Amino acid sequence: MGLLDGRVAIITGSGRGIGREFALCSGREGAKVVVNDVGVSLDGRGTDEDPAVQVCKEIESLGGEAVPNYDSVSDFDAAAGIVQTAVDAFGTVDILVNNAGIVRDKSLLKMEESDFDAVVAVHMKGTFNCTRHAAPIMKDKGYGRIVNITSSAGLRGNFGQTNYGAAKMGLAGLSNVLAIEGAKYGIRSNTIAPIAKTRMTEELLGPLAEHVKPELVAPLVAYLCSEACEVTHEIYSVGGGRYARIFVGLTPGWFAGKGNVPSVEDVAAHLGEIRSLDDYIVPEGIGDEMRQLSRLLRD
Repeated sequence: MGLLDGRVAIITGSGRGIGREFALCSGREGAKVVVNDVGVSLDGRGTDEDPAVQVCKEIESLGGEAVPNYDSVSDFDAAAGIVQTAVDAFGTVDILVNNAGIVRDKSLLKMEESDFDAVVAVHMKGTFNCTRHAAPIMKDKGYGRIVNITSSAGLRGNFGQTNYGAAKMGLAGLSNVLAIEGAKYGIRSNTIAPIAKTRMTEELLGPLAEHVKPELVAPLVAYLCSEACEVTHEIYSVGGGRYARIFVGLTPGWFAGKGNVPSVEDVAAHLGEIRSLDDYIVPEGIGDEMRQLSRLLRD
């Protein structure tokens, strides 16, 4: 029996690259898969329906079930059609992997508004659109697994990717809120930052490309999509066979004292203490940060 037996999975942008590996791995693990792909070029222009059909045939050759879908995640109503494809073909949706994406890389000073809007529309708005339509079904059944694909370009920054980085960081925030809101309904939401050779990354990776095959990312995604997975609200780095958790930490910092208004010179004098990584915590939510401050004010 596979880890995803009996489950219905929607995987966006799964006609090629890393999304294709997610779809194939899900199929091998027993999931019924909606292969969503509009078949566009890297910059989001042009259409070609062949990739989604081809992946469906590959899943079927493995003994699985799959149907194609060509709707754009960037359109709210079209995203409803993606979810409806799963319901029409398989009766429900249990798993959503928000993978669809495009790139239009330019430095900030050369980027047009249309370049920014197009990338944000697919990555961040597309994640919202698909999740907004899938989540009510998951809520009603008391079960759901959502995996969102972020990037180090968003978490840490990368030259020439203002649009992509902004979208990917925003997507991580969306996933965190979804994890909190979905917890009581059995919905788990996690995020991965993959390092993998794809059409988007091949030129950037150089010699590393041959060691970071996209199929090395798929097992973690399949696990996060499974009933066995109870973790939520987390981010993982994955690539080249290495799997690691990424987190946002909060240090004790420097406390100026209750009622004190520090000067600019005071802040500058304590910058080392403010920046020190000693004794950090990993807040589970905004409440943890507020509680840390409350203790200082109380003490």
